[in-house]
Amino acid sequence: MAEKRARGRPRGFNEPKTQSTIQSLDRALDILELLARSSGLTLTEIANDLDQSPATAYRVLMTLEKRGVVEADANTQTWHIGPTAFRLGSAFLRRTGLVERSRPVMRSLMEATGETANLGIARENSILFVSQVETNETIRAFFPPGTRSPFHASGIGKALLSQYSDQQMQKILRNSTLERFTPQTITTQEGLLEELACIRAQGFSFDDEERTSGMRCIAAPIIDASGEAIAGISVSGPTSRMTKDQIAHIGELVRIAAAELSAGLGGISD
Repeated sequence: MAEKRARGRPRGFNEPKTQSTIQSLDRALDILELLARSSGLTLTEIANDLDQSPATAYRVLMTLEKRGVVEADANTQTWHIGPTAFRLGSAFLRRTGLVERSRPVMRSLMEATGETANLGIARENSILFVSQVETNETIRAFFPPGTRSPFHASGIGKALLSQYSDQQMQKILRNSTLERFTPQTITTQEGLLEELACIRAQGFSFDDEERTSGMRCIAAPIIDASGEAIAGISVSGPTSRMTKDQIAHIGELVRIAAAELSAGLGGISD
């Protein structure tokens, strides 16, 4: 009897990935990722950044534009992410319902602290911000959905690391560099492990200008029904408002918000 294959998987599913990829699709996704990190790029800039020929890049862009995944600004001759890309990304955010469930909690947290509230998840050895409720203050933190931040220099990243098993944590650290962004950034494994022990003890993490000078962030992990840390919630703001004597109070508010979301997912948060 022929071996039964998993539904949706072709015969060559177990072949090395390098033999199973489509080069033109890879190029298209490279362009999408590049545009997502920018505020608009010309055809020449795209081709140069990705080491593609302008003709190849143009064909890919025209194909994506036809489907609304990218769009061109005729005045500046630059390319941008299009509305279809947003709809596709929104489908990912709807998958767990976490984003919708978190909105009222994030809004309450923003109102209670006066600072911007954020929701982030772990993706590819970094934190991916998926939702934000901004404060009305003129000077404020801004992490639009799709922004990424490294684990070691992120409040949410450190909050999640504090809940991971040693095996999970070591896997992330092996595939990451503890890059220095400011004089406050933790750049040694020993320093990071010491920090994670403190986070576990107090129930929230504290990013003290470790990613951006002049900005602080306090975060706590969100735990699902299986006991896994699947996301983190945080508040971010300037050091002039988030002073060190407020850390414990804000940290407790963030911890309570995370516990509320965890309970809504069937999880238990200390």
